[in-house]
Amino acid sequence: MNASDGMRTVALRAHGIVKSFGTSRILDGIDLTVTRGETVCILGPSGSGKSTLLRCLNWLSPPDEGIVWIGGQRIGMRENPDGTTARCSDREIRPQRSRIGMVFQSFNLWPHMSVLENVMEGLLSVKRMNRLAASDLAIEALHQVGLGGKHASMPMNLSGGQQQRVGIARTLAMKPEIILFDEPTSALDPELVGEVLAVMRGLVLNETTMIVVTHEIGFARDLADRIIFMDRGKILEQGPPEKVLDTPTSPRLQQFLYRFSQGLSRS
Repeated sequence: MNASDGMRTVALRAHGIVKSFGTSRILDGIDLTVTRGETVCILGPSGSGKSTLLRCLNWLSPPDEGIVWIGGQRIGMRENPDGTTARCSDREIRPQRSRIGMVFQSFNLWPHMSVLENVMEGLLSVKRMNRLAASDLAIEALHQVGLGGKHASMPMNLSGGQQQRVGIARTLAMKPEIILFDEPTSALDPELVGEVLAVMRGLVLNETTMIVVTHEIGFARDLADRIIFMDRGKILEQGPPEKVLDTPTSPRLQQFLYRFSQGLSRS
């Protein structure tokens, strides 16, 4: 596969992604290309397959069909000498997956570890770094998300917004090539959403490559290079924010945006 798209370098490419659970097809042939430095926001109703797509892209939930590349490397599958392909072992996938950061809805912090230890953990267990080097990278990442003074704090003593920022720092410390955000503000009280979005705005300004599943349409409008709208496991519409949000062409997206605006008017 060519790892460039015109003059732009391709960070991630997915082709023909299909995923089913039982008899329900959650993803129905998704094609997606993300270039380096691009911010892509994915919108859609609950159950449209947005979160499942992220989990297929980093092989946490391997797709039933389709191919994912990071740069020029195929993820999750290897080619045998006879030309056939086989699924990689967990040991083989682990270093591949470290190239793709993931920030979850729930913060997924280890409750018995300090903030610093949480951020260091992947560096120690996945990248096999020594503790001093891991500590330096973890401290740098914590400063980047505005938590430079919270090294020794335990997760239970942090607000939800602070916990999510620790989750982002943990991902940043791994120096991934692309970061996937799965509705990173959905578990937060409304007054805490802004502090997480502020960190993400900083990442956009630093040209961090990101795919963001979100209901924060204002964030998507202001900072996304491209918005994708999904429904029933398909990409129905995509393009620049002003095109997708202001002049939607699919009736389903028009309905989605109308219902969103009605929800805002009642709040």
